[in-house]
Amino acid sequence: MQRRKFLKNAASASAAFTIVPSFVLGKTHVPPSDTLYVGAFGVGGRGSGVVRGMAATNKVKFVAFADVDDRRAAQTYEAFPNVKRYKDFRKVYDNHLGELDAIMVATPDHTHASIALPFMREKKHAYVEKPLTHNIKEARLMTQVAAENGIVTQMGNQGASSDDSRKAREWVESGIIGKVHTIDCWTNRPVWPQGVPVPSKKHKIPKGLDWDLWLGSAAMRDYNNAYLPFKWRGWWDFGTGALGDMGCHIIETPFSVLDLGYPTEAEASCTTVWVGDFVEADYSPSCPPSSKIHLKFQHETHGDIQLNWYDGGLKPDLPDELKDNESIGDSGGGTIMYGDKGILVVDTYSKNARLLPSGLMDLYKPPSPVYPRIPNGMDGHISNFVEGCLNGGATSSDFSKAGPLTETVLMGNLAIKAYQYKRLKPGKKVGDWAPYEYPGRRKLLWDGENMRITNYEKANQWVSREYRKGWELG
Repeated sequence: MQRRKFLKNAASASAAFTIVPSFVLGKTHVPPSDTLYVGAFGVGGRGSGVVRGMAATNKVKFVAFADVDDRRAAQTYEAFPNVKRYKDFRKVYDNHLGELDAIMVATPDHTHASIALPFMREKKHAYVEKPLTHNIKEARLMTQVAAENGIVTQMGNQGASSDDSRKAREWVESGIIGKVHTIDCWTNRPVWPQGVPVPSKKHKIPKGLDWDLWLGSAAMRDYNNAYLPFKWRGWWDFGTGALGDMGCHIIETPFSVLDLGYPTEAEASCTTVWVGDFVEADYSPSCPPSSKIHLKFQHETHGDIQLNWYDGGLKPDLPDELKDNESIGDSGGGTIMYGDKGILVVDTYSKNARLLPSGLMDLYKPPSPVYPRIPNGMDGHISNFVEGCLNGGATSSDFSKAGPLTETVLMGNLAIKAYQYKRLKPGKKVGDWAPYEYPGRRKLLWDGENMRITNYEKANQWVSREYRKGWELG
């Protein structure tokens, strides 16, 4: 991916377009037309929904699609038959860079940064699905590159555009629940296998799938049906588990309401998987079936705040203020923010915000709106990005916010990995009593500014990852 290639593409594109795209005029933010020219990567599954959302704005023209799996992308290809198709995202860079104003990335977690960064460095606006990246170092890099290049960005966590996320912030800032000291967040995920052994069989690669390209930055291995589709979320090499899948949705509300910043501590406890009498399985390449995570923050106004995360069927205690005939929220998960004067509850999917005890809702006169609402709320999250690219203005989850939020979520995963990590004791074999030595539950002390765990060196290897040759981020 060379600069001369970019210049060559830009020159040919300027001759081909009647309405000249913004990059030809040297502009970053505002194309001189009402059309945003987009390259989309990962257009099956969730990506197909984002493509449809962009198309629904009637302000997007897709220049090229790239997807490693023809089967998953088939529906999108059928809906947009005239858009160029590729398996390798690098072909889009080589052949269409000069035609693009923006990109959309909805591939598995482990390839977000590999795909997005080359285009971002060429000042292409970027919409990237949650979590923003696969590891903390990637998130920091994406944040920095976006800022350096002045591009419009958006992470695909739609709740960031909801009215109730803004309402919750206004309520907390009004002082109705006092100083926040504890936050409980939970999800019903995973809804895919976790805590399972590494596949040992070699399955036939499905027709239409480029397995090598799908692996991307991850180490080469045989194809197995245990990885695809969607089940990749439960493997550390590709996904980020239940926390990575839903944390950027659920934790976004308290993160935004309180401007939490980086956590200072993290610890976790996870479900143990047993393979025999007194024999604990070492399934550490797979995310655990369930986990509970504690993150601590130091807040200038509220003081010390503890955020507790629950997944895999685990849930927090019900507030004493909840009446017998009242529900804590939707079954998919939610957030409870405890203050010294009251409690604020926000549902995961509806983002409905309400106070406990419920009588407070009758007595409380909410403040006038302070934070601008996004047209159509959560449903306007994609158009919020498109409008930002075309006309300027802030987006709900630009990378200056989405990057630190993703880092916070992934910090919880570092605590899980530290809890899972085991090594066989010298001279022992599996089946002996307590054959493993490992740290177990422990606090990780986090220096957020320097992206470093200060009290357990082993865990710093998970701040980044080893990249397969040819997939380094540069």
